Amino acid sequence: MADESTQSIVVDAPPAAIMAVIADFAEYPEWAKAVKKTEVLETGPDGKAQQVRFTLDAGPFKDVYTLSYDWADDGLSVSWTLVKGQMQRAQEGTYRLTPEGDSTRVTYTLSVQLVVPMIGLFRRKAEKVIMDTALKELKRRVEGN
Repeated sequence: MADESTQSIVVDAPPAAIMAVIADFAEYPEWAKAVKKTEVLETGPDGKAQQVRFTLDAGPFKDVYTLSYDWADDGLSVSWTLVKGQMQRAQEGTYRLTPEGDSTRVTYTLSVQLVVPMIGLFRRKAEKVIMDTALKELKRRVEGN
């Protein structure tokens, strides 16, 4: 996808602790406010989720969608693509973890295309709000554990 948004945050934890929270989809409804339900549909030989269905309620934006995940062998990134959704035509995203001493920089890249056309400026603004919220919630969850 051509248009994507990127944001970063520094989390006071090692990459493995952050990736453990990212990979624990069953817990998302506990800390990711907009995620109401998750269901791992398929796991790989390593036990990591390969396809996950999400039920999302972010006020005016509600959706049930399935993402396919690709986990990097080095444990420093995970990327995903939309398999199917009700409100989304496409979604691509990545979390990249970069160790910085005792902390880790988490960089989130996201591109979403909705079924209903949206002006690029508004779509990018929505992506930035989604990413900002997700990164802050992830940081709070990791550092709170």
